[in-house]
Amino acid sequence: MNWEEELLDLYEKNNREAGIIRYKEYQKKNGTEKVPYVLLPPFHTTMLSQIEVVIDEDGNFLDASKVVNEDRMTMVPSTEESESRTNNLAPYPLCDYLKYLAGDYKNYIQGKKDKEEAYKLYIQALERWQHSEYSHKKVDAIYNYLLKQELVKDLIKTGVVTITESGFLDETAKIQGERYDKCFVRFLVREKISEQITEEACWKDSSLQACFLAYYRSCQKETELDYVTGHRETPTYLHSKKIRNEGDGAKLISSNDETNYTFRGRFLSKEQAFVIGSETSQKIHNALKWIIRKQGHYYDTLTMVTWESNMLQMPVWDADTDTIMEEAQQVQQDIAGQGADSEMLDSDFTIDESLLSEDYVKKSGEEKESEKISDGNLSTAKQFYRALNGYRKYIDHSSRMVLMAFDAATRGRLALAEYKALETGRYLENIEKWHNQCAWLHTKYKNGKRQLYVGIPGIKEIADILYGSDSKGILTISDKNGKRLYAETGKRLMPCIWDGRNIPYDLVRTAVNKASAPQSYKERYNWEKVLALACSFVKKHRFETDKEEWEVALDENCRDKNYLYGRLLAVADRIEYRTFDTEKDSGRVTNAKRYMSAFAQRPFSTWKVIEENLQPYLGKLKLTERKYYENLIDQICQLFEVEGFRENTKLDGLYLLGFHSQSFQLKNYKKEETDGGSKDE
Repeated sequence: MNWEEELLDLYEKNNREAGIIRYKEYQKKNGTEKVPYVLLPPFHTTMLSQIEVVIDEDGNFLDASKVVNEDRMTMVPSTEESESRTNNLAPYPLCDYLKYLAGDYKNYIQGKKDKEEAYKLYIQALERWQHSEYSHKKVDAIYNYLLKQELVKDLIKTGVVTITESGFLDETAKIQGERYDKCFVRFLVREKISEQITEEACWKDSSLQACFLAYYRSCQKETELDYVTGHRETPTYLHSKKIRNEGDGAKLISSNDETNYTFRGRFLSKEQAFVIGSETSQKIHNALKWIIRKQGHYYDTLTMVTWESNMLQMPVWDADTDTIMEEAQQVQQDIAGQGADSEMLDSDFTIDESLLSEDYVKKSGEEKESEKISDGNLSTAKQFYRALNGYRKYIDHSSRMVLMAFDAATRGRLALAEYKALETGRYLENIEKWHNQCAWLHTKYKNGKRQLYVGIPGIKEIADILYGSDSKGILTISDKNGKRLYAETGKRLMPCIWDGRNIPYDLVRTAVNKASAPQSYKERYNWEKVLALACSFVKKHRFETDKEEWEVALDENCRDKNYLYGRLLAVADRIEYRTFDTEKDSGRVTNAKRYMSAFAQRPFSTWKVIEENLQPYLGKLKLTERKYYENLIDQICQLFEVEGFRENTKLDGLYLLGFHSQSFQLKNYKKEETDGGSKDE
């Protein structure tokens, strides 16, 4: 399928949702915010209302009020002309701005004759609908009320709008930031006596929506071949806006330029270039708006959205491993709660947090007895496979994962920056491949605590780590112009995750260079995030180029010069750290980290300086601990080839894996009883 057919298929499979307003929750510092979204019926759009008017079924005014900010989104009937209007007068069929609805608006302003013309166009259009066989009792009520031309008078009486001493509307006053003429008005129609409960809000009444759809179809006469469906349908050349959000004026399909280079000499007219049916266009755009608001992701100006063709919940491609595991567990619990096959639920489904939490080598202030320290790679890989396998049990061979990305170079034109459609089974395989090949030990804040997980961070966090700086204790891209890097990072890593392509080497090099400069970071844990990401990237790159497999667990038999030099640097770092005073030296940087950048460039000559500086610190350690570290250095040095050790050339990224694995092993090393316990960083 092409992208138009995918969106049309998405609409048809979810048309039972049309007209039903749902809410998506966002977590904020001061609580939870609910944002509405809706799959619009054809020839409907959403507007943000400022004024709500209550009338009865006979068209008598009852009350009016300002709309609360949380309930502003209003679904209203629309036409191609009204939805595409800019400076021209083209009324919406039922609800609109105050200047269109109020016949007495001209009595409360000075000049501006177009305000009277706006009302005439609106009431004529509403009259045609009201006189047709597709009218509705709410249409009758609104028409009868607005025909009285007393809307502004009633709004003044209820205090919704104010007038000046001269009797004109206060032009400086606003409602929710909008001048009175730009305030959108919606209606509630109350029945006097009703045998059954009916929906008073005209924007939520499905019967009203159906009446307008039937009326609008009856007004369409001319038909042409629809290039998308292959059926004959009334064509349209005016397509929807508000694709990414309610204030988005950029259009995805446009053909309003017939004088310049739109057709590039290949066609004589826009009809030859592309014809799409009006209802097909409505369904395509409404499906896109709905899915973006439901589950879209935003990277500065780039908007990305993915969905499964059967609307099954799938792991999010740009999330970190821990989030995917957590969401997978919730999905399986939901499925089990609905009475589905419970075999996919497993007690070993998620990472054992007791093994991967910050203090997993401690128990009541003491080291755990008779426990082997493990980085958890094997169990985590097994659990991650089980998580994805849980999804696999419910997909069919014809289902697809679809990705669409949109960007706008100007305020009026929206570009389809990326489109992919992939078999769902293959998508899950590629997700598993990405997270397993990049699997390393990472940290994240979860439930107010700093915790460890094995995997890879999400795309936004990767961008923050690669290009961000210390800001209020976290790594983030704070520069407004720099936020474009979120989109660029997403675009570059998307093929690696979706298609299984090799990771761009310049990203690997950037991560390695940043990890080699720990002094650039104010907070140690921020540098450790950079180090962990560099290890993930290097690990994946080594597998892609040389089919090497590396784990967080220390490889004590590796004889690679880069890996061994990284181990030596980690030992030197640990020796000096063991002599630090917990309170006085909390912000102090070891010589190993201070010389790390130079060490990566000239390891042999720099190691000589580091080793000489180690001697005073070794002298401060207890004899048993000093002997342990001295023997460890000797063991590492014995693994070198003599010429390789003396070679003073630049180290590659593998040295970071050696550094991280050795550091991890030393932090969790269980010392003898006489050593007095360990000092964890």
